[in-house]
Amino acid sequence: MKGGDPTEVPFATVHQAFAASASAVPDNAVLAVTPSSGWEIGGRRDIGYRDAARRVDALSALYRAAGYGIGHRVALLLLNRPEHFLHLLALNALGAGVVPVNPDYAPDEMLYLLEHSEADLAVSVPERIGDLEAVSRRLAKAIPVVNGLAMPSALPAPRRAAAGGTPDAKTEAALFYTSGTTGRPKGCIISNRYFLNVAFEYARMGGIIAIRPGEDRILNPLPTFHQNCGAVTFTTAVVTRNCLVTADRFHARSWWKDVVESGATAIHYLGIMVPALLNQPESPDEKRHRVRFGFGAGVDPAGRAAFEKRFRFPIAEGWAMTETGNFIKDTHEPRQTDRRAIGKSNAWMEARIVDEKDNELPRGTPGELVVRAPGPDPRRGFYSGYLKDPAATDVAWRGGWFHTGDTCLIQDDGMVVFLDRKKNIIRRSGENIAAAEVDACLQTHPAIDRVAAIAVPDEMRQEEVMACVVLKPGHAPDAATAASITEHALARLAYYKAPGWVFFRDSLPLTSTQKVQKAQMFPAGVDPRKLPGAFDLREKKKHTKR
Repeated sequence: MKGGDPTEVPFATVHQAFAASASAVPDNAVLAVTPSSGWEIGGRRDIGYRDAARRVDALSALYRAAGYGIGHRVALLLLNRPEHFLHLLALNALGAGVVPVNPDYAPDEMLYLLEHSEADLAVSVPERIGDLEAVSRRLAKAIPVVNGLAMPSALPAPRRAAAGGTPDAKTEAALFYTSGTTGRPKGCIISNRYFLNVAFEYARMGGIIAIRPGEDRILNPLPTFHQNCGAVTFTTAVVTRNCLVTADRFHARSWWKDVVESGATAIHYLGIMVPALLNQPESPDEKRHRVRFGFGAGVDPAGRAAFEKRFRFPIAEGWAMTETGNFIKDTHEPRQTDRRAIGKSNAWMEARIVDEKDNELPRGTPGELVVRAPGPDPRRGFYSGYLKDPAATDVAWRGGWFHTGDTCLIQDDGMVVFLDRKKNIIRRSGENIAAAEVDACLQTHPAIDRVAAIAVPDEMRQEEVMACVVLKPGHAPDAATAASITEHALARLAYYKAPGWVFFRDSLPLTSTQKVQKAQMFPAGVDPRKLPGAFDLREKKKHTKR
């Protein structure tokens, strides 16, 4: 917008933005799937805006007839299928929110999500209906589970009446669950404004990731239960009258074939994808694509240079969290590709570095990254708070800045450089794993006396979970015991949270208050994977992936 506010958003809800694009470009594709996914809808891999609008209207009428509206939530376990977004839009039109469900969640994790969110209904792919019904029966009051690919002719009414009123920018559109440091995931309340704010930021940021309205097809293989695909890319495609291409997951071997055959002109990535693709043998498809740019995070500088040279398009690094929505990003030339540069303060997000007492630090000094929206409303475009946890929301926003838990520095030129994570989070293949949640699960193993989950390096997945274990008397620190520990976690947690390594110790380093000093677990510079007593269980995780 020339001469105006670059952060202006012209719609109040996601559905309003979709309806405007459907009216303007009914024949454009809005959603598509990759060939390797094996999915179709209506016998096609693409859905046009006109067809999508018809399906959304029919779903919305079904939900409306049952009484759904503002104040209601519907859990969606629809994988990365286009139907996920059709249900989101149908419910958004009524002011109801969605709760995307991680399909890799174990039953106890699903139970927590359904209880905590107070979802009134679960909508699932057919093959997971039985799993959700089993979880639902464990609720204090069971909720219905329906087939989201072939909805019934009528839905049961929600447990309580809708709040009434008209959906607006502040209305909850989704509840995204994100790992915290206290064990259980936190429910981030995400408003319509969040969805739209981040979409218009993406649409207007320019540089090497300039969007072409009505011409782009953005391939994002990341899960819909993350804000990257579930909010950012989808809504950006909608407001720019473009198409989002989803995949069942990232497949390194068939990636370039999917890119070419889906007609992708842009891709989203996580750091793990770059080395995985560089390790693949060369193929004709990697030179036949039409991709102009990639947008993501977590790439090693050396890997970025090799990727751009081999695959012949630039990849832009950025930074965001589920809580922030907005980005800082390094998208304009000259980019600082020789370091983990993640962007500068901008019209959507202001960044500073603080010490442990929240004092701003000088340029070049490492500290915690804190962010806010510029102007009178520092929370504009951010999450609306943690569900049922106002105290945690207040702590995160102390002093009027959102505390990220990431250790960064700001250079003299204003560029933010990412260094490490302050929070006790293990980052594996793009998933944030709360070590405290893993600890709590493993502590119930009958052989374990004390346990501490830590992150260890992993060449393909950035980090892997290692369980440092002190056994109870009478249990042998051998391969069989190690395997039983990982199997214990696999039965209770999503596969990626289970320990890929188990390390047996005589004791754990403790503070005077008996808290584990994870930073003192091993001497600096020592790789615990190579020490006697370390057992590699990563193959068990591969074979247990749901």
